[in-house]
Amino acid sequence: MSRRFLAWVGVIGVFLAVIVLLKLAPVPGAGQASRGMTTAAEAATGPATKTPWGEPDLQGIWTDVYQTPLQRSAQNAGKEFFTDAERAALDRQRAVIELRPRQERGTERDVAGAYNSVFMSVRPTGRRTSLIVDPADGRIPPITPELQKQNEAERAYRLALLQATTTCKNQEPGCRGGKYGPPSPRRAEPPPRYNTGNINRVDNPEDRSMSERCMSAVLPDFGGFRRIVQSPGSVAIFYDVGQGQGWHRNIPLDARPHLPAHVRQRFGDSRGRWEGETLVVDVTNFSAKSDFMGARENLHVIERWTRTGPNTLEYVVTLDDKTTWTKPWTVKQEYTRQDEPANRIYYEPRCHEGNYGLAGLLAGGRAVDKAFAQGRGPHPAALDNATGMQAPEESTDPLTR
Repeated sequence: MSRRFLAWVGVIGVFLAVIVLLKLAPVPGAGQASRGMTTAAEAATGPATKTPWGEPDLQGIWTDVYQTPLQRSAQNAGKEFFTDAERAALDRQRAVIELRPRQERGTERDVAGAYNSVFMSVRPTGRRTSLIVDPADGRIPPITPELQKQNEAERAYRLALLQATTTCKNQEPGCRGGKYGPPSPRRAEPPPRYNTGNINRVDNPEDRSMSERCMSAVLPDFGGFRRIVQSPGSVAIFYDVGQGQGWHRNIPLDARPHLPAHVRQRFGDSRGRWEGETLVVDVTNFSAKSDFMGARENLHVIERWTRTGPNTLEYVVTLDDKTTWTKPWTVKQEYTRQDEPANRIYYEPRCHEGNYGLAGLLAGGRAVDKAFAQGRGPHPAALDNATGMQAPEESTDPLTR
């Protein structure tokens, strides 16, 4: 009996040991990834997985878990990477800035701060001093003389529409170049090119910014989350860019040509192909009504998506527009896979569904027009519907100063 008892004790001990080991074993896509962090060891463990049909598997929910500025700041000129000590110091500085104490509870500032804090995340500082890896200085190349001329024309137009605003009286500093006087003869004039920012007019939705119109999403996108789903012959990506302004893109992989040149789309026309383990996506045919940092219909984007480990994905994108920048430039990001049950992304861009703000602005504009026509209230041109006349504040983020 004693031998049988000892045998059973041994079996039970092995069984318990196996359970403990299973509890401690890392689960792909969970653990560190579910908390938005992946160690170097995890990133380098094992080859990237394949789909059932043999292509590199890029599927999952991905995001950049680190805070890295797009451009390198002047104080970090010549420095491509931070040391661990520098990153820790920057994290402490940024935590103090971004985690401000609450205002007096119940006040308007307290409520506004609570709303904004929902969309503000304090992410750890990344190793690189800029997302831009080419040019070597980590800066966006200078814009072309053609775009400079276009920008000057747009600025003159916007200032003309601010001419009669009462806050510009006596050339107050916050006026930013506006001039007080009678309404500009250019008030009813269309903008020099399709408007994507606010102008001092609320006659139509096109007078308002893309964000107020729930159209602020752009390609390429360097923030938020993206969910990648693959099938034989295509890749689909959903971008969750905050406050319901998500959007889809479908990338065919069947070698079909781009759309005809006269067919233009807000996010361009994507065509993909595999080069070894990398998905290469060529994007053209952008619309003149889209705007990525000044680039519009002539923008050409080349994306490279590479699975570098079980929980890591590298994204490299080159932007070229000879009418916007003097030379192409390249951005690199490292994405970390997120735990799917904890980071569900719903395929529903919800911004338009409750966008009462835009309807309210337009309704308010018509009420002002009516009151002025009846001899009540100010001239519509005397109101500031564009800037709030607040002087721009310098950045307090130590990463971008």
